[in-house]
Amino acid sequence: MVLMAYLSYMLAELFYLSGILTVFFCGIVMSHYTWHNVTESSRVTTKHTFATLSFVAEIFIFLYVGMDALDIEKWRFVKGSPGTSVAASAMLMGLIMAGRAAFVFPLSFLTNLAKKSPTEKISIKQQVIIWWAGLMRGAVSMALAYNQFTRSGHTQLRENAIMITSTITVVLFSTVVFGLMTKPLIRLLLPHPKHTTNHILSDPSTPKSLSQPLLEEGQQDSYADLGGPTVPRPGSLRALLTTPTHTVHYYWRKFDDAFMRPVFGGRGFAPFVPGSPTERSVRGGQ
Repeated sequence: MVLMAYLSYMLAELFYLSGILTVFFCGIVMSHYTWHNVTESSRVTTKHTFATLSFVAEIFIFLYVGMDALDIEKWRFVKGSPGTSVAASAMLMGLIMAGRAAFVFPLSFLTNLAKKSPTEKISIKQQVIIWWAGLMRGAVSMALAYNQFTRSGHTQLRENAIMITSTITVVLFSTVVFGLMTKPLIRLLLPHPKHTTNHILSDPSTPKSLSQPLLEEGQQDSYADLGGPTVPRPGSLRALLTTPTHTVHYYWRKFDDAFMRPVFGGRGFAPFVPGSPTERSVRGGQ
């Protein structure tokens, strides 16, 4: 699994494509096919390995941003014209906010047009939360700025230094201010989680739960022992594809069942692997 993810990233870099999106979709494909071809011990090992790597990478990102914020060379270039740097930072922040709004609100409006039930529609308050929480930018923006406006990490042009310091300012401001204000904004605009949870759990006919499918297996058992209703969790991406009947998902599911999963594996099509759920289901049937 590690080598396949790394191979997809290297191929993307070789063809000058986005390595981030490549790895993201590689994870989706592997969770749909590869995940069902390994043993239970391999799944546990893989899960904890990637969780550890993700935690280390996240720490490195914040260290990277923090160290770049103290790049004295770039700040020395712009100290003679602080007004220009502040104006550039404000303009970048405004463009980011406007660009995010140009995507979130129109797409949410189109999504609501396709929703029949009012409870499934994205309210304006939820749209504001999505817009606000998505404004935080980090190490990717920093890396792109350094790649575009420096050579080997150094620059001799004041204009390039202004762009880099403005990027640093936007990243720090959005991470600190927007990050700290996200939770209070959610409490202000959205109802209390207890009220929402009680409303959903009080209706046994509600097919969607905001909390139950997100629980781990042990937590779900404990929740059921406390008297909470038992809601089956979606086991894989297939659970998301069982509802549509006349959309593109329906035709993809037919193609997936007929050609993809018989070759690459998947739930119901994976070969017999000792220690896998396939083995447990066979023993249970016997």
